[in-house]
Amino acid sequence: MSGVMTPVILVAFIGLICAGLLVFASKVFHVAVDERVTQVREVLPGANCGGCGFAGCDDYASNLVGDESIPCTKCSPGGADVAAKIAEILGRSAGATEPQVAQVMCNGVCEASKKDHDWQGMSSCKGAKGWFSSPNACMYGCIGLGDCVKECQFDAIGIVDGVARVNRENCVACGACANACPQKIIKLVPKKNMVHVLCSSTDKGAVARKNCSNACIGCMKCTKVCKFEAITVEDNLARIDPAKCKSCGLCAIECPTGAINSFRKLPKKKAAPAAPKLTPEQIEALKAKKAAEKAAAAAKA
Repeated sequence: MSGVMTPVILVAFIGLICAGLLVFASKVFHVAVDERVTQVREVLPGANCGGCGFAGCDDYASNLVGDESIPCTKCSPGGADVAAKIAEILGRSAGATEPQVAQVMCNGVCEASKKDHDWQGMSSCKGAKGWFSSPNACMYGCIGLGDCVKECQFDAIGIVDGVARVNRENCVACGACANACPQKIIKLVPKKNMVHVLCSSTDKGAVARKNCSNACIGCMKCTKVCKFEAITVEDNLARIDPAKCKSCGLCAIECPTGAINSFRKLPKKKAAPAAPKLTPEQIEALKAKKAAEKAAAAAKA
């Protein structure tokens, strides 16, 4: 009997020693966790989208508590409500938050955009760009194979007529689609701004128009009608300053190619008044007047 109990007692004794060592180690190496980290983490939506610039909600919460220079407003899915709750937990000022939305700066739909070749490879924008830069003649536009769609967790973006389109109501401005786009044509813009240049081509006007009929040709007509100095043309491409733009839409009405888009319904550009029709008598009178003027000029010569 004693032969059986000896190993049992030995194992039990070793177990007690290991347990004691674990308890001792837990006391010595214990790292105090700020309870505010847990509170902030519970407030965050848990999307783990990375839009805040950190690895996820846990990483953002721990860094936010440990570094007061990090703003409470970096969680786009949470918006102003989450920022206010975080600020209350940390005893800080939430600061002003301006809602943003993703915007695809391209309008090279199938009908407008000229194809350079048919892509038969993997359904990936990065894959297509890696092999041939782009299946489209325009090297700057949307490739349209949906890398951005795969990354979006909020069903806020899809491919429509060959171009990525953002559902502004679903978009939380996490930036995942912008990070996934190899062309870098998806931008986060203020949601209040309703007018955007849907083109990213810096080619000269003739080349840009040849590749896509909806391209910006750098004609500068938009700059002449803008009353707020909000639009400029640089590198053959019109650019709108969101801080100055009032979304009046005059530039969108004036744009000859439709490269500038407004999410507001705009009045159509007024056509120039037609020249009045002349009667036969008026035509004959004009001819006689011109003949007389010509004869007088010849006499003086």
